[in-house]
Amino acid sequence: MKEHPLLPPQLSTKRLIVRLANKRDVHEIARYYCTNRAFLAPFEPTRSPDFFAEEFWRGQVERNLIEFNYNQSLRLFVFEQEQPEVIIGIINFTQFFRSPLHGCTLGYSLAETKQGKGYMTEAVGLSIQYVFNDLNVHRIVANYMPRNQRSGNLLKRLGFVVEGYARDYLLINGKWEDHILTSLMNRRWQAD
Repeated sequence: MKEHPLLPPQLSTKRLIVRLANKRDVHEIARYYCTNRAFLAPFEPTRSPDFFAEEFWRGQVERNLIEFNYNQSLRLFVFEQEQPEVIIGIINFTQFFRSPLHGCTLGYSLAETKQGKGYMTEAVGLSIQYVFNDLNVHRIVANYMPRNQRSGNLLKRLGFVVEGYARDYLLINGKWEDHILTSLMNRRWQAD
C-alpha cells in the first residue's frame, strides 16, 4: 500500500463531510454513541460503559490518528455540511493487510434520525474512493447479518458482491450472529 499523505483526509460532497475526528470532536462522539445506543445495540458488539464516556474517546481519537499514520486503520466520522460539528455516522476501515492481500475490512453506522436519506451510500462511496485511490487497497470486505437487509442493500448499491455465509461469525450484542460475507475489488489497483 502507498504511504499516505501527512494530513488525514478531508472528504466532502454537497451534503456531507467525512473526516477523522480530532480532540474538539470528543464530546460529540460520546453524544453520538449515547444518543444512538439502543438503536445500534442489536448490530454491534456489547459495549462497556467506558465506551460511552468522553475520557475513552479522548484516548481513542489519538489512537485513531496513530493507526492512520501507520496504515493500520482509517476511522472516519460523517457530518452534514449544514451542521459540521454534529456527527451523524461512523465509517471504519480496519484490519489493513499489505502483501499479498492488500485489503481491509469496512464497518459503519448511521444515526437513527438520519436513516433513509442516502447518506451512507454517499459517505461510504466517497470513502471507498479514497481507500482505493489514495491508499491503494485492492480488496475491501464487509459483512452483515442476514436480518440487517438495509446494510445488505447499501453494500449491493456500492457494488459489493456476496462471497459466502459464515455461521456464528461475530458476537453481536451478546449473541453469536451469522453473517453474509461480501467484498469489493479495486479494478484500478497498481503494484507499488
